Amino acid sequence: GVDAATGMPWLAMELLEGTDLRDAIDSELLKTLDEKLDVMDGILAALDYAHAKGVVHRDVKPANIHLGPGRQVKIMDFGLARVNTSEMTQDGIVLGTPNYMSPEQALGDKVDGRSDLFSTGAVLYEMLTGHKPFESDSTPSVLFQVVHRQAPPVRRWAPEVPTGIVAVVTRSLEKDREKRFASAGDMRAAIAVARQALAPAVSPKAPPLPPLRPARPVPPP
Repeated sequence: GVDAATGMPWLAMELLEGTDLRDAIDSELLKTLDEKLDVMDGILAALDYAHAKGVVHRDVKPANIHLGPGRQVKIMDFGLARVNTSEMTQDGIVLGTPNYMSPEQALGDKVDGRSDLFSTGAVLYEMLTGHKPFESDSTPSVLFQVVHRQAPPVRRWAPEVPTGIVAVVTRSLEKDREKRFASAGDMRAAIAVARQALAPAVSPKAPPLPPLRPARPVPPP
C-alpha cells in the first residue's frame, strides 16, 4: 500500500514465531529421524501446493524454511520464484543458492518443480547427515559438483539411516530430472511408504481358546 499522508509505500508481512531450519540443523534441534521426516513432510506438502499453482520456488534451502510453534513448516522467500506462465525471468540466468541448486539451475536452463525437488533432496541429505551434499571453498567448484559429481553416500556420514530413506534421497538428487520424482506429492508418498516400513510389526493376536467343556460322568461298570 501507500501512506496517504506521506506517499511512502509500505509492505505488511506476517510476523512468524519460531526459528528456521538452518538454525535447527546447526543447533541439532531435530533429534530423531521421525522429527526430521515430519519437517520434510511439511516442506513437500507446501511445495506440492505451490507447484499445483504453477509456482516454482527456485531457492529451497534450510534458511528459507521456517519452523513455527508445534514445528509447523512454512516455506519463505519467494523472491526468486518463477510462475510457469511468466516470461519475466529469462533462461540462461543462474539464480539460487549453489549448495542446493539443481543441475539445470546451475546451467541456466529452464526449471520446473523437479528442480525444487533436487533442492529439497539436498536439504533432506543435510538434515540426515549434518553435511551438505555438495561442499567446497568456492562457488564455481560447488557448481561443478552439482552438475558433474555425485554426492557422497548418505551412509558415509549416517550409517543408521534406513535403506528406504536413503533411496528417496538418492532419487531426488538425480542429475537427470526425468529420473527424479515427478512431483512433490510423489516424493512425499515415497517417504510415507519408507516410514511405514520402519514401523514395528504387530503380531496378530492368537484366536481365543475354546471354553473348557465339563468332564462327562464315567458310567458305572
